[in-house]
Amino acid sequence: MSVEKKIAVVIPSFRVRNHILTVISKIGPEVSRIYVVDDFCPEKSGEFVELNCQDTRVSVLRHLENQGVGGAVMTGYQAAIDDGMEIIVKVDGDDQMEPHLISNFVAPILAGEADYTKGNRFFDLEEIRAMPKLRLFGNSVLSFMTKLSSGYWDLFDPTNGFTAIHRDVAKHLPFTKISRRYFFETDILFRLNTLRAVVMDIPMDAKYGDEVSNLKVSKIVGEFLVKHARNLIKRIFYNYYLRDMSIASIELPLGVLLFLFGVIYGGYNWVYGLSIGATASSGTVMLSSLPIILGGQLILAFIAYDISALPSRALHKRISSFRKYSEKK
Repeated sequence: MSVEKKIAVVIPSFRVRNHILTVISKIGPEVSRIYVVDDFCPEKSGEFVELNCQDTRVSVLRHLENQGVGGAVMTGYQAAIDDGMEIIVKVDGDDQMEPHLISNFVAPILAGEADYTKGNRFFDLEEIRAMPKLRLFGNSVLSFMTKLSSGYWDLFDPTNGFTAIHRDVAKHLPFTKISRRYFFETDILFRLNTLRAVVMDIPMDAKYGDEVSNLKVSKIVGEFLVKHARNLIKRIFYNYYLRDMSIASIELPLGVLLFLFGVIYGGYNWVYGLSIGATASSGTVMLSSLPIILGGQLILAFIAYDISALPSRALHKRISSFRKYSEKK
């Protein structure tokens, strides 16, 4: 893979001074530019890189206040776009990721098969034994929640920060709306789905060293639940009512209404029957159970439709085709 492909790497830098130079040294010649984003790091990692790194591809970008990993990545994305880079890869600075895999992440995008690629540490069942059990469970739960909110049902390991994106897709992301902190990786998937971008998992091994995570699961569970629910509602509205209408647009509200009617009606009559010591009639039971069954079936039908509705044609290829057509006119 040649340098002419204009591949850039963005490295958010916050409390990774002990690892950042090692990460940079592992980045191969296929990469044209490296953006180290000092996210108001208390260890002054940006200054440390400038003083100790001789790689001419490296540019240090600084934040005057801490913006979180999302803010750092957006700063790197914008710099790469301004410099005319074609593919933008994001690698963490804690040396948990292997930069020699960059070619694997870039290849599907260059081939027109994907707009955005991300790592998946769960591909090899033998390798995930190295992952701490609590983190493994947490990732499984987060993956299911992300499937619901983002619409990418074929993806796993949503918090994986090893990613690559095509410039033309990055340009269309709402930089000011994307979550700036730990919800960033998940939120960007939701944004990509609203653009109908193709996202692909890239297998990689789990790697854990002496790095210290700044993420406290107990503090973000509630926040993540709220944001996932918000993104799910937005995605359904955007994809099934604002931009397009399909049979699924009818199945979901009808299914929810029937299900809720059955639950509320049945619950009310059950409580009422207990209070007077009477047994519900067969008609009452049918009138409550039938809507629940039908509603559940309609909701499952909507989910099946949603799973089958994954984007299949890369957005950047569509943008390129439209651009060529416009130039001919």
